[in-house]
Amino acid sequence: MSEKVLFVDDDPQILSAFKRGLRKRFDLKTAEGGAAGLEVIDQHGPFAVVVSDQQMPEMDGISFLRQVKQKSPLTVRMMLTGNADQKTAMDAVNEGHIFRFLTKPCGPDDLAVAVEAAQQQYRLIAAERELLEKTLAGSIKVLVDVLSLNDPEAFKETARLQLWARMLARFMKLRDGWALNMTIMLHGIGRITLPREVGQKLRDGEKLSDVEAEMLARAPETARDLIKNIPRLEAVADAVYYQSAGFDGSGFPGDGKKGEALPMEARVLRVLSDLARATTGEWPSRAAFETLAKDGAHYDPEILKAAQACLVPAEDSGGTASAEPEVQQVELFQLKETHKLAADVVTEADVLVLASGHRLSPAMIEKLKQYNKLKKLKQPISVIEVDDEAEGAAEGAE
Repeated sequence: MSEKVLFVDDDPQILSAFKRGLRKRFDLKTAEGGAAGLEVIDQHGPFAVVVSDQQMPEMDGISFLRQVKQKSPLTVRMMLTGNADQKTAMDAVNEGHIFRFLTKPCGPDDLAVAVEAAQQQYRLIAAERELLEKTLAGSIKVLVDVLSLNDPEAFKETARLQLWARMLARFMKLRDGWALNMTIMLHGIGRITLPREVGQKLRDGEKLSDVEAEMLARAPETARDLIKNIPRLEAVADAVYYQSAGFDGSGFPGDGKKGEALPMEARVLRVLSDLARATTGEWPSRAAFETLAKDGAHYDPEILKAAQACLVPAEDSGGTASAEPEVQQVELFQLKETHKLAADVVTEADVLVLASGHRLSPAMIEKLKQYNKLKKLKQPISVIEVDDEAEGAAEGAE
């Protein structure tokens, strides 16, 4: 059966005609009006293609297709209407981001050809998204893992931000968790160009000189310049560039961009990064949010509010932080690729080798085995079993 198609019109006779003419060629559903169409999408979606009339009471086609895009960005949208004036067509393209604009009357064969073209467009979009989410994301993860082997402390911070971001994305129902996850994975990549002594000062909490502070401030620019060379990561590069920008326009780069004009991923990262700096434990406390509230203009108020609601442990302020997964204690030879470190791996002399939060790869497991031959590791090692399907869904996009 082909990908699902939804027809929306306020005229039940037209919908009946669609069913008679097209039901043998498509997996087809219909809805009378925009509100009913949104309900069908919620209950039976996602749909590969949505075809909507323009002139409908209460909610016109442009408004309906705009909401379809928000609910299901991959869905290919088409408009079928008897009102073919230029302004309607322009608004449909600009606001509804439609694939085709068809005029009534439209014969079943012509309509079927258009729907088949839309389905092919959907397959192309879905294939590209799969490439992004699996192939490209996997390559980026390998890059970040290799870098983190040489700086485990830096990765430990990234892993915590990733966990917080997944919870926040679910709580806020953000539709592109993949882009947010990529932004957080790559946000610190600009620091690889910093002199080693500057990195050590940062880890030790020492005061930086003016020159060193300027180097650090410009690290997001370096990160952007590195990331933008990777195809399909232009938006991620832009979000990383604005990670230090305040909601009020303060901070680097200071080019006047502020508020919702800043990339959403950058606004989330600014809140979570500053929370991490104000937090001593695994989860941000109410005191950490009070620290950020002193400079409240720097943060997107909706994101800050949502972060407090979902990240503060319940015993602290009634938040909804998720229950911790079951931790297993295993020996070195029992480590698997389905394990994620629940605690730091350290030597018997308490030297950090691999930070908690790492999803283990074959290279990491091999590194731990080789390291153990030179300097014994403390065992057993604390891990959690990773649910690939659940973790992928949390980081993925619509």
